[in-house]
Amino acid sequence: MPIIETINLTKRYGQLVALSNLNMAIEQGDCYGFIGPNGAGKTTTIRILATLLQPTWGEARICGRVVGYESRKIRPLIGYVPDSFGAYEDMVVQEYLEFFAAAYDITGKTRVRVVRDVLELTDLVFKKEALVDGLSRGMQQRLSLARVLLHDPKVLLLDEPASGLDPRARIEIRELLKELKRMGKTILISSHILHELAELCNKIGIIERGELIFSGTVEEAVRRSRTGTVLHVVVSARSADAATALGKTSGVAQVEQQDSHLRVTLASEVNDFSFVARVLLEGRFGIREIREEPVNLETAFMRLTKGLVQ
Repeated sequence: MPIIETINLTKRYGQLVALSNLNMAIEQGDCYGFIGPNGAGKTTTIRILATLLQPTWGEARICGRVVGYESRKIRPLIGYVPDSFGAYEDMVVQEYLEFFAAAYDITGKTRVRVVRDVLELTDLVFKKEALVDGLSRGMQQRLSLARVLLHDPKVLLLDEPASGLDPRARIEIRELLKELKRMGKTILISSHILHELAELCNKIGIIERGELIFSGTVEEAVRRSRTGTVLHVVVSARSADAATALGKTSGVAQVEQQDSHLRVTLASEVNDFSFVARVLLEGRFGIREIREEPVNLETAFMRLTKGLVQ
């Protein structure tokens, strides 16, 4: 049984359809990257799963429990980090964590131990006496993760946790999420930083205009988006002639020229491109470079989506 599941999940705001029959399944231990343009429905989905919104129709389930009908039983099972932190004036980091631990009914020596453990896990021990509203954006995101870990939830719902962070803070958050993944947490994370999701997540879902258009592994997304191998070829001279020669060659679908650089798109059925070097050598064109264009998650996202917004 999936840990997170949506069944025809739909959310409407008047005439605006934020989610349309969303069917998604996330298994225990998955780190699931939720990808889509602004306004695609990512935050709406996460807020429904966090029991903060009611769907118009359809179902969302966490650990087999139905959002809306069993929300009180779901909340102890989840940790939700929104895309904005909020202000907690005149409260230091340790007080902040103790306050939320008390809200989860964690008391006495157990509270002291749990707060200490999450401070160590998130590397915030040295900031425990710092004012919360004086923390940097990166430190606040770490504190948000520390807060949701107090009650040891099975599921983490993270809405743009790396948004607005500098490169160092992004790397630190990513390493923390890797550690949580190793601890066996099931993680649903939305982000626009696709190369980091590709490194962190074992599965992804791509959503556009409220509809889930792909769900699977990164490798499956790349495979589905591949329409033909693209080669970057650089010749030392006579690049126009080289473009003409390659354009007439069987197996080449398109050749684009810019100065000495040629972008060669092969036919979709062609896998072996050794003939490209042979054609260039036979034409006595000096070869400076032949390089295959990698198809990564960013490329797959651009090819699988249409750029539509609500």
